[in-house]
Amino acid sequence: MRYPKNLQKGGIIGFVAPSFGCATEPYKSAFLNAQKKFKEMGYQCQLGPNCYASEGIGISNTPEKCGKELTEGYVSGENDCLISCGGGEMMCEILEHVDFEAIRKAPAKWYLGYSDNTNFTYLLTTLCDTASIYGPCAGDFGMEPWHPSVKDSFGVLTGEVRTVRNYDGWERIDGGLKTEEDPLQPYHITEPFMLKKYPDQDADFSGRLLGGCLDCLVNLKGTEFDKTVEFVEKYKEDGIIWFLEACELNVFSIRRAVWQLDHAGWFKYTKGFLIGRPMLFDQPMMGLDQYRAVTDILGKYQVPIIMDADLGHLHPAMPIITGSLGRVQVRDNSISICMECR
Repeated sequence: MRYPKNLQKGGIIGFVAPSFGCATEPYKSAFLNAQKKFKEMGYQCQLGPNCYASEGIGISNTPEKCGKELTEGYVSGENDCLISCGGGEMMCEILEHVDFEAIRKAPAKWYLGYSDNTNFTYLLTTLCDTASIYGPCAGDFGMEPWHPSVKDSFGVLTGEVRTVRNYDGWERIDGGLKTEEDPLQPYHITEPFMLKKYPDQDADFSGRLLGGCLDCLVNLKGTEFDKTVEFVEKYKEDGIIWFLEACELNVFSIRRAVWQLDHAGWFKYTKGFLIGRPMLFDQPMMGLDQYRAVTDILGKYQVPIIMDADLGHLHPAMPIITGSLGRVQVRDNSISICMECR
């Protein structure tokens, strides 16, 4: 596994928009404030050509232009890390225009993003054997003040943070205060943090951290970009800790996606599962809830399944170094993840 160099003081933070850009409010103002904050902290900013673009369908620009920006941004020697401008819908369409061979040969650098960015964070690790960071996109760094999860994410970039822990509470999808008129609002935390454990007991397990947004992962399965089986075979001695979170999937879609990845052989050598709060939280259908949607399929592995973790679209989220060697410790209603870059 290749690990990037940590971002140094005075370094150059690159921004790219392989999914949505920051063309509209409140994202534009939040992005501008993020740049301002980074510069005040002593860093430089480099913007890719699509950061404020909105010409694409479900992404910032055409697939060709997005793939070109991402490839050139990653292989460039003119920035020290990359942060994605945002999530989106159709980042998968840029993949055939990304030069993964050039990326594989270039010096490793941190790439930070989540949601639709799974299309790169996951493939960087499984195709290029290079660690990435599953965490917030650029606009979140514009909030005032930074939530501890945002501080943790920047700390992962700089190397100061290698252990993350759960936060005190979370924001409902309809509870955020960020608006076009007030774009710098921090997360509006109203719900208490509450883990669900299967089986219902404390846990301590280790393995390579791998995963992302389930909506994207199930879409990648079976394509020419899917080398998951080969990856888990390569790291079978370490085993795999899967972290998964769902965006637009209802409980039946979650169950179908988990079933599909299971039958594709992805979960061989698994040591445990970390399941984030789904964006469609507490929306059971026909007797199926978000917990059985997962445990009915994955329970057969007889490994810990930790659910409603701080991962995904219901903020805050712990940043995860995809590809790192993780140790997960669950005690009562708390979780910590130690991530070793080796």
